[in-house]
Amino acid sequence: MTIFGPFSKDTDYFGRAEQQWMINFRVDDLDGLLADLTASGVAVETRAERNSEIGRFARIQDPEGNPVELWEPVKV
Repeated sequence: MTIFGPFSKDTDYFGRAEQQWMINFRVDDLDGLLADLTASGVAVETRAERNSEIGRFARIQDPEGNPVELWEPVKV
């Protein structure tokens, strides 16, 4: 499934003004993935305000410094 979610032109959600898009991966086990990434030396950013009624989020960066968001939806 591919979803495009537009944001306001002046959003700061992506981290940098010149950043206009971001990839978001849906994951089954965010805690497990974050543990593996951290153990491999990947910097992981988490913020409580990114967690919501739709799930939990974390962010990493690709080798060029672009944000990549990881999302574990709420289990129903």
